[in-house]
Amino acid sequence: MNILITGASRGIGAATLALLEATGHRPLGHSTMGSDTLIAGDLADPEAPRGIWETALNELGGRIVNVVSRAAFRGDSPQHWHYSASKAGMVGMTRTIARGYAGDNILCFGVAPGFTVSEMTEEYLAGRGGSKIIADIPLGRVASTDEIAEIIRWLSVDAPPSATGTIIDANGASYVR
Repeated sequence: MNILITGASRGIGAATLALLEATGHRPLGHSTMGSDTLIAGDLADPEAPRGIWETALNELGGRIVNVVSRAAFRGDSPQHWHYSASKAGMVGMTRTIARGYAGDNILCFGVAPGFTVSEMTEEYLAGRGGSKIIADIPLGRVASTDEIAEIIRWLSVDAPPSATGTIIDANGASYVR
């Protein structure tokens, strides 16, 4: 299976890339800076998404899984409204790709994690803010990058094609819709 993984240089993206490679798949990774194995594309540049999309279409086709966030659905703090807005835009993009390209056998899914332990969140979770975050999660803990990677692997490989356009929540029941 050929799969595009955006944001594959660290955190959830890196864990997903490693899991898919380890299970015999051919993922194409993306990061802002790129590398020998990752295609480059700074998503702050309005031209970059088109280039990433074209590269994926030329090299892969197949399935796309976007990592959005529970913030796309429940919002976030006033200091992070821009994060919620960007993730809500990704949900719309995911569903538009699913609707627009399913007939070409290009499927698009999303996963919406809550807080996830990664190098980007580890210090914050270990500090004073961590107890407030955990208190908001009925499961009693945040997800690991490996857990989110497994959901992405399933969507990338095993999810039935009729599920295209689906967004899976993975937030320990901190937001249920």
